[in-house]
Amino acid sequence: MVREPASLSVALSQAGPIALDVDIACGPGELLALVGPSGAGKTTVLRAIAGLHRPAAGRIVAGPDIWFDGAFGIMVPPQARAVGLVFQDYALFPHLSALDNVRLAMRHVAEPERTAEAVSLLARVHLDGLEARKPDQLSGGQRQRVALARALARDPKVLLLDEPFSAVDRMTREPLKEELASLRRSLAIPIILVTHDLEEAQALADRICVIDCGRTLQTGTPDDVRLRPASALVARLTGQTNLFSGEVERVSAVGQPGRIRWSGRSLEVADTGKVRAGARVTWLVPSDYVVPVDAAHQGGTNVVHGRLTDVTRLGERTALSLRVDADGDAPLRFTMATRDARNHGFEAGHLLSVRLLPEGIHLMPSVR
Repeated sequence: MVREPASLSVALSQAGPIALDVDIACGPGELLALVGPSGAGKTTVLRAIAGLHRPAAGRIVAGPDIWFDGAFGIMVPPQARAVGLVFQDYALFPHLSALDNVRLAMRHVAEPERTAEAVSLLARVHLDGLEARKPDQLSGGQRQRVALARALARDPKVLLLDEPFSAVDRMTREPLKEELASLRRSLAIPIILVTHDLEEAQALADRICVIDCGRTLQTGTPDDVRLRPASALVARLTGQTNLFSGEVERVSAVGQPGRIRWSGRSLEVADTGKVRAGARVTWLVPSDYVVPVDAAHQGGTNVVHGRLTDVTRLGERTALSLRVDADGDAPLRFTMATRDARNHGFEAGHLLSVRLLPEGIHLMPSVR
């Protein structure tokens, strides 16, 4: 069956038992990642889309089909929604082979064609020759591939992925992510990925939706959310650590940068946004916009000085913490290539100057 590409729109609200105030949309061929802390409501949203949870109010629409409308009492059952769902724990039938697990999801396909299509789907996820194996004869990565093939076997209008890589080890996870990134290019359907792994969301998603306490806080491209979070809360939920308080000295204008005051120093800011002069702000500088400088450039724009309080080598990258002038703020944190850190002899206790790149500084409403 060939389906016309369809968009997905979801608006849900309820007071409990898990509070929801969610509004998301996902277009054909787009991958939207839902990120947020445990208990934020991400999986509840996925279950509502799949028809496994009935919210108190709202509306779920896939193309021309209304799957849920609380105001009109519409609640299409899960089996009628054409949703492919991949669980974090695979949810395969242990007594069935990989082939039969996939065939079972193909009740819309005539019996003579099911086996051939199931074999084709297993080949598509790189399981050629393993059709007869049962789940306990497969590795974790192979079981997740079977689960993905089974989800696609339903010829879904929407593909839902609930922490699909969390049950496999890191060495298996990376190839699976690469395969998903390759496979999704051939899928002209909305894909919703629930993940707690921010790097995973950044690598795979076209857009990211940050959810906390059942509310959608911000939706945007990975760069929008990482570099221009809507609030300090969004910044913290997406792993940002370089958050500080300051005051706007001068707003930016065409061809003219703005400036903020921070702990007795003035910093240049490429774009101050909509804030006014004199306003208190929380400002962010992502770690990749913190750049060590040598002695010849210590008088440049936005150069600050401090002492390294921590140097932790993490394989090819090294994480560094810099206490700036022993002030009361949290340290600046950034990473660099381990080879470069070793070549410079960076160790805890060393004095260091860094430049905060003006184009990376982002201002947000002050948190009191």
